[in-house]
Amino acid sequence: MTGPSYADDFQAIEAVTATYFDALYEADSARMAQAMLPQALYATTAEGPLLCRSQPDYLNVLDQREPPAQRGEKRMDRVQSISLVGPSTAVVVANCAIAERYFTDVLTLVRLEGRWWIIAKVFDFELRQER
Repeated sequence: MTGPSYADDFQAIEAVTATYFDALYEADSARMAQAMLPQALYATTAEGPLLCRSQPDYLNVLDQREPPAQRGEKRMDRVQSISLVGPSTAVVVANCAIAERYFTDVLTLVRLEGRWWIIAKVFDFELRQER
């Protein structure tokens, strides 16, 4: 019996990333919880000092956000790269836009109990002119 193939891993990682993008666009914390482990870390220094949040804290912030979908914002998400670091670790570099910010997210994923999960989200952003 053989394990999952790299093609299966890439498909599963793409599916988790799609769930992540959908959750951001809809500001849907329940959907984000399907992609991000409860133990996950959210971190940035984009606005100065280090900002670190736990997954529950991040989901609470997401719940308070007006969804880009409700504002009629054009969806601008894409995967730049997927790197399998090993059989149970991957890194996704992704972009998305929310309001005037264009984000670059570095997502670290782990395979746990047969599926892929985001365990860390570290990001930066630029301000964009057009919306």
